[in-house]
Amino acid sequence: MMNLMTGLGAIGGHLGGWRHPRSWKNTAMNLDHLVWAAKTAERGKIDMLFVADGNAVRQMDKPELFAANSPSDRPTAFEPTTLYSAISQHTDQIGLMATATTTYDEPYLLARRFASLDHLSKGRSSWNIVTGSYPGDSKNFGRDEHVDRLERYERSEEFVEVCKGLWDSWAADAFIEDQESGRYLDPERVHVLNHVGKHFKVQGPLNVARMPQGYPVLFLAGQSEQGRALAAKHADCVFSVANTIEQGKDYYADMKGRLAAHGRAPEHLRVLPGATIFVGRTESEARELYEELQSLISPALGVPYLSKLVEEDMSKYPLDGPMPALSGETNAISSFRKTIVEVAQKDNLTVRETYERVLPSMGHVLFLGDAVQVADQMEQWYREEACDGFNLAAPVMPIGLEAIVDLLIPELQRRGLFHEDYRGGTLRENLGLPTPKNPYFD
Repeated sequence: MMNLMTGLGAIGGHLGGWRHPRSWKNTAMNLDHLVWAAKTAERGKIDMLFVADGNAVRQMDKPELFAANSPSDRPTAFEPTTLYSAISQHTDQIGLMATATTTYDEPYLLARRFASLDHLSKGRSSWNIVTGSYPGDSKNFGRDEHVDRLERYERSEEFVEVCKGLWDSWAADAFIEDQESGRYLDPERVHVLNHVGKHFKVQGPLNVARMPQGYPVLFLAGQSEQGRALAAKHADCVFSVANTIEQGKDYYADMKGRLAAHGRAPEHLRVLPGATIFVGRTESEARELYEELQSLISPALGVPYLSKLVEEDMSKYPLDGPMPALSGETNAISSFRKTIVEVAQKDNLTVRETYERVLPSMGHVLFLGDAVQVADQMEQWYREEACDGFNLAAPVMPIGLEAIVDLLIPELQRRGLFHEDYRGGTLRENLGLPTPKNPYFD
């Protein structure tokens, strides 16, 4: 069956979403909105929630974009594992996936946060492993420039290995709490890591007991060659950026084909492309919402946000001239640049037409229609092995998430594409993923 996840946010996934008359008000640092969203997603049996994150206030050099607060900029946001510690007390089964960087963090601290969250949530934590795409993050960590891409991935590889080693510190039965003998723990059931590498020197052990899941569910957005290689070795799930089913199938086949070299089975990696969902009781209702939101994007916002996605100043090109054929790698998220340019060239789009096409879904695929029409499109992607499910974005909150839960998910369930209820106690069990063995004690 499909796996489905959705972002935990209050402003919606469309650039104009927070301006819609039916959108939430007072969204900055509003826990009540996020608790409602988490409980609503759990009511729909969605597998997990997703919180993106960064370590800087973005776009201050672009006043129009900064003032408009695009969904991926987050000038004010809860630290994700702190937020999920609260959310875990209002939910029972939905997974809790948080973004954390390997470039501007330390393995011991990060391993401890996610292990703590796994215990607090009874086995529902998930880590979105990122190297950090925003150059401005560096200035909050004593650096003048962003760390080079190759160095970021090299550091990330070692970082993840250290975290896994720390999560293997204790046997599951180490804390015996034998009141009669006075032995709270078994000293033979602890492993000291003593890691010494190029980037890190970490003794261990971690001061958190073995997690219910063994490790948190590990996510990666592996689109570059370095990202794909890292994901094939470590990830349980991957985000993908695909605007067409053909792009999705190519990525899916490539990632699944890499697993055997690491002794992994294809079903042990779940591929989840992003998809923005405009679903209504009728197609015209869905399209009306789409047109309302599109009218809220002016060139003053569209051009700089397109520039952000492709890592190129698009204001130097004619608005109604052809979208240029941008080439080369960036030091940020190269996958968006590549897919956006491919779509623009394929359909001969202008700069204006490109941002009008791309921004409603923030570079991902967009499904629009009534529940049957949207489910048809999702089913085709799933049946033709372009994905194992989707990361669903609601363009406006709360009405977008309500439509997904109340209209779309029942149709997917009716077709047998999505589960009627959660299948296990932990997130790994719900996703059909194995629990990692402890190499020192299992």
